[in-house]
This record gives sequence, C-alpha cells and structure tokens, in this order.
Amino acid sequence: MKRRTLMRATVATVALMLSVPAMADSMADAKAVVDKYASKVSAWDGPTSGPKGASGKNIVILAADMKNGGILGVANGVQEAAGALGWTVKVLDGAGSIGGRTAAFGQAMALKPDGIIINGFDAVEQKPAMEAAKAAGIPMVSWHAASAVGPVPEVGVFANVTTDAMEVSKSAADWAFADAGGKPGVIIFTDSTYAIAIAKADRMKKEIEDLGGTVLEYVDTPIAETSQRMPQLTTSLLQKYGAKWTHSLAINDLYYDFMGPSLASAGIAGDGKPVNVAAGDGSESAYQRIRAKQYQAVTVAEPLNLQGWQLVDELNRAFAGAPWSGYVSPLHVVTSANVEFDGGPKNSFDPDNGYRDQYKKIWGK
Repeated sequence: MKRRTLMRATVATVALMLSVPAMADSMADAKAVVDKYASKVSAWDGPTSGPKGASGKNIVILAADMKNGGILGVANGVQEAAGALGWTVKVLDGAGSIGGRTAAFGQAMALKPDGIIINGFDAVEQKPAMEAAKAAGIPMVSWHAASAVGPVPEVGVFANVTTDAMEVSKSAADWAFADAGGKPGVIIFTDSTYAIAIAKADRMKKEIEDLGGTVLEYVDTPIAETSQRMPQLTTSLLQKYGAKWTHSLAINDLYYDFMGPSLASAGIAGDGKPVNVAAGDGSESAYQRIRAKQYQAVTVAEPLNLQGWQLVDELNRAFAGAPWSGYVSPLHVVTSANVEFDGGPKNSFDPDNGYRDQYKKIWGK
C-alpha cells in the first residue's frame, strides 16, 4: 500500500514539474505578443506608390450601424481622405438591421455612385445587391466585410480593409491569459450575424484553451441589441459563474458599453473581476473606460481613421485599374499604461506615422 501511495505521489510530482516549464513558456509567449502590439507605431509601413488621385468622384458609404464606434471612426476617416481628393461622399446608415442595410443598398444603387464603400457588415449578407453593383461596374471596397484582408472577388469587392483579425484575437486572449496568471476563466461574447465575428471568437477560444485557460461560456448575442440584452445577461452570468468568471473577451467594445451598471450593482469595482478585454475596435467610450479604469482594461484597437484613408486609396486604385495595395494596417493593444500615445488623447488609435502625408504624396496632393 505504501509503495502504491509513493508511486502515485512520485507521478504527481513529476507531472507538476513538467507542467511548470510549460506554464512558464505559455506565459512568456503570451507576454511577448502583448508587448509587441502595445508599443508605439511611429514608422509608415504602407504603400509609397500608386495612381494619382482621381477627381470629381461621387462615392457612397454603406454603414452597418453608425452607433458602432468602429464604423463611425472609419466613416470619418473616409470623409477626411475623400475631402483631400475633392470627392463627394454620401453616408447611408443601415441602423443595425439586415432590413436597414438592404434598404440602404437599394438607395445607394439608385444614386448611381462612382464607387461604394461597405462599412462594417458581412459581404455575403447583401450578396444579391453586391452582384447587381458588380454587374453595373461600380467598384466596391469594404471594411470588415470578410475575415481576410484583400480582394473578395466572388462578391465584387476590390479590397477588404482590416487589421489581421486573427492577430487581434490572439493578442486579446494572450493579454487575458497573462493578466490571470495563467488561470483565466473566460466568457466570450460574439455575434454570429458576422463571419468575421465568429472567426475572431473562435480564435480567442482556441488561444485560451491552447494556453491552458478555461472558456466558461461562448455567448452569441447580437451586437445591435447590446443595450437591451447586456444588462440582464451580465447579471445572469454573474449568478451562474461567480468568481470563476475572471475575464471577458468580446469581439467589439460595444458589449462593454452596457455592462458597467450591472457589475456595479453586484458590488464589483471598476477595476475588479471580471476584467473586460475587447478584440476591437478601439472606440471612444472604450478609451474613456480604460483611462478611468471603469469596467474595461484593454481594447485591441484598429487605426480607424487610417483605415478610412486606406479605403479611399484602394477605391482610387480600382478607378485606375491598378491592383490593390496589399497593405495590412497595424493593430494596437491599448491599456491604462499606454493609453496616452498614438492618438490616445483623442480617444482613438491614430498612429503617429504620417499616413495622411504619405497618401497625399501618392495621390499628388
């Protein structure tokens, strides 16, 4: 009996000894990813050549929902860049519903624009309308219409602009893993309306589990209905998981816009647990929460204004019959420690890499 007990103890000790280096390696890897993306973005790594700026173009932005901070930020960047070229821009708001986006697309087609920018919704959702635009020879570019960067030829998209969504998701999960000391209990929030949202959530789940953390629940709830759903959902999840819920991972900051009151009602401090982490997009409200340490610790921000400029540049390339630029815009892990640089005082990730001047130089402006 003593021999069997000793053998079990020895096996347990060996297993523990083997797990310690593995945990250390996972922690080191996670911290390396976070450190890489938390640093300043000061060098321009985008295109330096391309067609001269076309003149007199009329373009339409089809926005999924202008209440979404990411979509709003991109639209503002498009309008700024288009202004530098002297283009006319019309923004049509889908107001957060499929029916609204369908109606907006119909209105866009009636306007007969020179180009269309799909802003923040899945290309497949509006496939019939996009096929009609493609047949009419109207160039289209998009932001977050697919999970990958670049052309989406099957629906006529010349270039889809986004950061590397899988790196965004990985860095968010890595931060949560490191912050939890290697033992996070995670709830993931996503929206199956969007292919990119599911891809991001799946990547976060895989990363947490591969590192050795625990995913408590994978919650599919519409991003357009967060104001109605998140308060009660937050309360229900707290009752279900209690202290096991150490970190939240969401595909967008918008989920956290409506969690705070429920967490506060449960007696949880703004910098308490669960710790909220967003894999996009770096909204103004997210920056404010991070700065104040009120119910959000991290957002993995996209350079929304820069991406607006990139969309205009890609559309200009389409007008000229040139290939897309091949540029993948940078991402940024925003925390309370670095919130004040790279555009932070303006509550956005706006890289200090001179992108406006770089694009104007390409366009001859």
